[in-house]
Formats: sequence, C-alpha cells, structure tokens
Amino acid sequence: MDVDNELTEPSLQFWVNETEEREGDTLSIFGGGTSDPVLRSVPLGPLRKNLAATVDALQQLFADAEARGGTLPLAEAQLSFQVTASGGVQLIGTGQMQGTRGLTLVFKRP
Repeated sequence: MDVDNELTEPSLQFWVNETEEREGDTLSIFGGGTSDPVLRSVPLGPLRKNLAATVDALQQLFADAEARGGTLPLAEAQLSFQVTASGGVQLIGTGQMQGTRGLTLVFKRP
C-alpha cells in the first residue's frame, strides 16, 4: 500500500505494461503492450468498487446457472482478470489468455 503520503488515496503497487490502445485507461496490468513493465500505484477505491461490481454480477450469473438444475450442477468456476492502472477490472476470455498473465478468482461451493 502507498504510505509515502497519508493524504494520497490508498493504492496497491502493480506491474503494468503500456497498451497500444490509447482510449480510456492507458495502462493495464500484464497487458499486451509493447513496452517493458513499470511499477504503478493503482488506487484502491476504484479497484474495490469495480471488483465488487464484477463479483456481484458473476454471483448472479452463477445463481442463474444453479437454478437451471440438471444432472451436472455448477460446482466451481475459475475466472481470470486484469486490473487497469486506474482500478478497472477486465475479465480475460480464452482467446486473450495466450501469453497473458492475470489474477484468478476461484468460486467454490461451500
């Protein structure tokens, strides 16, 4: 966490690559950029909000899948995501996984 200045917004340090796209966020965590990774502070407020919204949406999807029933119910789900430099959350599809590192969320039944 960034403790250099207590007046700054709390943040986490992430290694980021500059992306080729210049729209919105210009840095993404382990993105497909062309530059060497650099250490950046990612603000916790937006990251917390965006991750919570993503998890809430996923929980609803899982509840919908469970409600369908069937002989093979959903027992576990694993999703990978990247964090943008401004605290955004981007889920990683299978086509994007080649050569991409990300964080993984694992949801299991209790």
